[in-house]
Amino acid sequence: MTAPLIGVAGWALSRDLQPQFAPGDSHLARYASRFDVVEINSSFYRPHRRATYQRWAATVPDEFRFAAKLPRTITHERRLVAATALLDAFLQEVGGLGEKLGVLLIQLPPTLAFDAPHVSTFLQAFRARHFGTACVEPRHASWFTAAAGDMLANHHIARVAADPAVVPAASEPGGDPSLCYLRLHGSPRMYYSAYDDAQLDTIASQLDDAARHAANTWCIFDNTADGHAIPNALALRRRLRG
Repeated sequence: MTAPLIGVAGWALSRDLQPQFAPGDSHLARYASRFDVVEINSSFYRPHRRATYQRWAATVPDEFRFAAKLPRTITHERRLVAATALLDAFLQEVGGLGEKLGVLLIQLPPTLAFDAPHVSTFLQAFRARHFGTACVEPRHASWFTAAAGDMLANHHIARVAADPAVVPAASEPGGDPSLCYLRLHGSPRMYYSAYDDAQLDTIASQLDDAARHAANTWCIFDNTADGHAIPNALALRRRLRG
């Protein structure tokens, strides 16, 4: 069984948290002294130069891995349609991470329903360009069907297990079973709420079970707005290593 990988959406360290990390030349270097993975959310909002990704990759240890979020121009503006030029540009940039690129995350807008022809066309174009590990976080109820799950699995794309879940099935992984990717946004208030001890115990059990079945298990805390993500992630690591 491969141990679950725990991390945060972003690597900014508040002043009060910095003593819990080793010294380093940057927030990322210090973050990587305690965590093995991180999710790059800034790629959703703006492009980064390939040289920036290369610099980030050079900052962290060999075993460290990044997840990177596809740009919103692809997922929210083009809504997966006629987006190959944008996809090509993003893949060229994020390729600067080299072997340290662990997962590509495709987060969809809540209004984007599952449309089989459009989704199939996008996934075929995506897989023609990128063969690495990938997952999708749909947020419309129509994605949580057997047909949608089968299409994702056929393209070796996992479906994120999210909290809070838009429908009950959204709390469980789907699609490609080789990856379990859990995104914890904070509940009940997304991005703000902390997870208490009981919730973290439940998450730890869920990850232990997932790691017995999936070759690759990630858990990313995205409840960053009030600074709860890193303390929650550290607490979860202690439980899993306990």
